[in-house]
Amino acid sequence: MKILCVSDQIDPLVYSTRAKERFSDIDLILCAGDLPSDYIDFIVSTLNKPTYFIFGNHNLSEFGYYHRQKKHEGAHPTWGEEHNVLDMGGSFGATYVGFKALSDSHLRISLKNGKTRPLLIAGASGSIRYNNGLNQYTNTQMFFKLLCLLPRLLLNKIRYGTYLDIFLTHASPRHIHDKEDPCHKGFDCFNTFIQKFQPTFLVHGHIHLYDMNSPRITKVGKTSVVNAYSHTILQLESQ
Repeated sequence: MKILCVSDQIDPLVYSTRAKERFSDIDLILCAGDLPSDYIDFIVSTLNKPTYFIFGNHNLSEFGYYHRQKKHEGAHPTWGEEHNVLDMGGSFGATYVGFKALSDSHLRISLKNGKTRPLLIAGASGSIRYNNGLNQYTNTQMFFKLLCLLPRLLLNKIRYGTYLDIFLTHASPRHIHDKEDPCHKGFDCFNTFIQKFQPTFLVHGHIHLYDMNSPRITKVGKTSVVNAYSHTILQLESQ
């Protein structure tokens, strides 16, 4: 299964009249946040492949369609406020996977015994809290967000013998690809998550790659942590 991952920047190789030809063999698209909605819409309409997205800490004009928030004059939403996902299905033709765990029966993983199973994907929107802005969380807040995924992940393990194939996030795990400034620190709880559930890929954005020597993929146990900045292509092998 060939996967196109994008985040944080409109890539001219993707936002191109030749995109359909250039990415003709793509099976799945992952959007790891901080992307304009019209860019995601272009990708979906041009490539016409299953697309999953989460929100980052910028480009949040559509965020309210997926999360109800109590409005307090002069204040940003906080953890204690109502923060429930709306049943909207998808926007821009893509499926929102923020704080959800889903299975895609149209995308099948081939198994060594000759059988197949659905692709298993989960996601987490947002970044570490650095200025009390929208879609920012402390590590503790994100930890409890991830706990909500637990029932579905356990069901995956029972039904399919594995918890998860792909964990789509905006921020990175702490000390893996992240930075030391307040905005770009990763989440410690993401490290715990991948140690426990061992997805094949954790795909994140948020960390811009200006130096070609900066690592894009780091192996952590059985999980490859992938920085999707601009665009990159992954291969999900049969299991």
